[in-house]
Amino acid sequence: LREPGLNLRVVQLFRDPRAVHNSRLKARQALLRESVQVLRSRHRAEPRGPARHQQQQHLLLPPGLLGGGRPPQPQHRAEFFLGGALEVICQSWLRDLLLARRAPDWLRRRYTQLRYEDLVREPRAELRRLLRFAGLTVPPALEDFVVNMTRGAAYSSDRPFLISARDAREAVHAWRERLSRQQVRQVEAACGEAMSILAY
Repeated sequence: LREPGLNLRVVQLFRDPRAVHNSRLKARQALLRESVQVLRSRHRAEPRGPARHQQQQHLLLPPGLLGGGRPPQPQHRAEFFLGGALEVICQSWLRDLLLARRAPDWLRRRYTQLRYEDLVREPRAELRRLLRFAGLTVPPALEDFVVNMTRGAAYSSDRPFLISARDAREAVHAWRERLSRQQVRQVEAACGEAMSILAY
């Protein structure tokens, strides 16, 4: 970021962790390997001994996995890894958010945050803000593309990795219909600090 020969800018994209968890559960098999890698990164990065994550490590496990220290049953294994990976992701977000709050001016000028929900609700305004931050102009065709991709005819929830025009505004609140109350409470407990900073 300080390299004078580079004009590097960082845009960090966030999304409501409840919606993230909902999307990850829908694509659980496709994300299983990635989730295991995320969990391994936590074990490599954190020191041994009692730590805060050890108190929270079971928050996102499916019902029935909270006791006995038994490994998850095959039907719950994907949810076990997905939930643990989301905790790691939220902890990483929190570190980034706290760093950004304390950042020196040179970093603040080169870093900005974007919430997925803001982009979906106000695609033109957020696109202009991002390109202005990057020192780029806004081609009309790009504006049209962003609006078309977020204002499609329907919300395709069955194929999460299909890139197509969809009504992304429905994706913002889809978790409300698909997650159980217990799942919502678990995500909010695991990700509450980051969610508070991000105004979720």
